[in-house]
Amino acid sequence: MAQAVTIALDAMGGDHGPDVVVPAALHVLRKHEHVRLALVGNEEAIGRQLKRVSGELAERISVVPASQTVGMDEAPSQALRLKKDSSMRVAINQVKEGAADAAVSAGNTGALMATARYVLKTLPGIDRPAICTTLPSIGGFCRMLDLGANVDCTAEHLFQFGVMGSVLAEALDHIDRPRVGLLNIGEEEIKGNDQVKQAAQILADSGLNYIGYVEGDDIFRGTADIIVCDGFVGNVALKTSEGVASIVTHYMGEEFRRNPLSRLAGLCALPVLRRFRARIDPRQFNGASLLGLRGIVLKSHGGADVTAFGHAIETAMMEVDAGVAALIDERLDQLLSERQDT
Repeated sequence: MAQAVTIALDAMGGDHGPDVVVPAALHVLRKHEHVRLALVGNEEAIGRQLKRVSGELAERISVVPASQTVGMDEAPSQALRLKKDSSMRVAINQVKEGAADAAVSAGNTGALMATARYVLKTLPGIDRPAICTTLPSIGGFCRMLDLGANVDCTAEHLFQFGVMGSVLAEALDHIDRPRVGLLNIGEEEIKGNDQVKQAAQILADSGLNYIGYVEGDDIFRGTADIIVCDGFVGNVALKTSEGVASIVTHYMGEEFRRNPLSRLAGLCALPVLRRFRARIDPRQFNGASLLGLRGIVLKSHGGADVTAFGHAIETAMMEVDAGVAALIDERLDQLLSERQDT
């Protein structure tokens, strides 16, 4: 039997708050008997969603009161200074205090990162936490970091991201020696800025399975299991890919609705289109890990629906089961010791 896991959920975060978080929580509880969930936020709002829940399911769900909510456009500094009883802060406090094994929030990304870093602190040897998410690729998927937490990074930061991403892929994806690529404007050694070139040298000497530079189109080709970049480049790449997916869907819909013959062709192609949509459905990749902290925190997309938020909860469960934070600490200590010995 799986070991019991408790996850704290920021029930007020995101675009939909308890309307999505509570149904997603109940869905996860029905699937996983070893999980307990703590819903953090306004007791009345959460209670309205729970009034029909009873029996064994009710025993595995609890409500932790929080009097404040962090707005999606609120400055991280303001949230950190003035919202000490926010649902986001209280959920992260649950991890710090040992009442929960992980926290999940769909709230303000900047505030979540700032709060998590302040409350939990970073692991030894990690200068900055990074946001890591999963992206679909040919043959499966890859993990990419950083996606916006760190706009300016040193070569050492990029090395740390490579370590954290590699450990995550080993622990969750069961990949032996994941392929680590460094995102650049070309594959040639002369390409890139000084920061990227220095990071390439550190990664090459690190003991990780570093495969060299990768370009933007390699993200979806399956060239690497882990793609490392700074937060500025990573966030632009992520939002660009989301935009491309949106425009492809839009134009395909337009073409299939163009005339009666196109509509007939669309009906014939419907099974294929549904399978295609299922393979690239962003909901199955929802849940970005805030790596490098002394605890497990996941960021769900702010507009996530019940399915997507449920996936974020399950990803948090997987990280807890695998002991990701401890593995990162252990691996980084090992690699840094090897660098000092050489």
